[in-house]
Amino acid sequence: MVRTRLYRDGALVSEGFPIAEVSDHVCDPGNVVWFDLCAPSAGDLELIAEELGLHALAVEDVFQEHQRPKVDVYDTHLFITAYWLHMQDSGLDAVEINIFATRNALVTVRENEHFDIDRVTARWDAAGDLAKNGVPFLLHGLLDYVVDSHFELVESFDEQVEALEEQLFDERPMSREDSRKMFTLRKNMAGLRKVAAPMREVVNTLLRRDLDVATPEMTPYYQDLYDHVLRVAEWTENLRDLMSNLRETHMSQQGFRLNEIMKKLTGWAAVIAVPTMITGYYGQNVPYPGYGTSLGFWSSTLVILVASGLLYLAFKKRDWL
Repeated sequence: MVRTRLYRDGALVSEGFPIAEVSDHVCDPGNVVWFDLCAPSAGDLELIAEELGLHALAVEDVFQEHQRPKVDVYDTHLFITAYWLHMQDSGLDAVEINIFATRNALVTVRENEHFDIDRVTARWDAAGDLAKNGVPFLLHGLLDYVVDSHFELVESFDEQVEALEEQLFDERPMSREDSRKMFTLRKNMAGLRKVAAPMREVVNTLLRRDLDVATPEMTPYYQDLYDHVLRVAEWTENLRDLMSNLRETHMSQQGFRLNEIMKKLTGWAAVIAVPTMITGYYGQNVPYPGYGTSLGFWSSTLVILVASGLLYLAFKKRDWL
């Protein structure tokens, strides 16, 4: 499904028109055109490239998987790659968004329909007073929505890390399921960092004066976007370090619990060893005081109880039991 919009003098005058009319609208310098493609074929994109004069390398990058977030500057347009992120089945789903920005046209190419373009158009409509800024306004609204998805994720990850911190020092040791959650969280945070960190360079490039993207009226909005990108990147780095500390603390606690268990087992083995020694000694086949009488039995039992009790108290005092 192709989405199209036409702005003239900062006002939305048409939308949903055929993509074949784009070239006619772009010829008028007073018009700003946006259209969206979802998983287009190579043939579809080549036709648009001819209409707008898009560089062949930029068109080729659209079909290259696992591109790094970036901005490529060409003579007639910018090519931007970014990723919108969301959680799906406890895993991180990254949807690649490729953007062509010319003087008066913005083309968005979505990898799939997981990226809801209607939310972007809703943001444009909510800030309609800025629409007179043309392509810089449209590009900012799109990137702002992308960066907000990163921000929401890092907030969610921060809450999960706090829950793990509280659980780490509970009396109940972490289960295998908890360890799996920790591993999944580390994996998702690595995926977020891979996407969020390069966005600093992307937005910083767009702030360059020679590109005429951050116009005087739009500059504060792009600076605010850059601030959000920095916060996400720094927050992700801090959480990454914190997760490493949590993992090391978890491993140390496992070793500590194992030492505690071994200490208790050793203490009980010592307690049991004394009665075993006494009964073994009295089991020798020679006469001893009380041999063959009930007095000998009760005296040996008393010695066992007293010796075991003294050992238990001694170990308990040293926190061995």
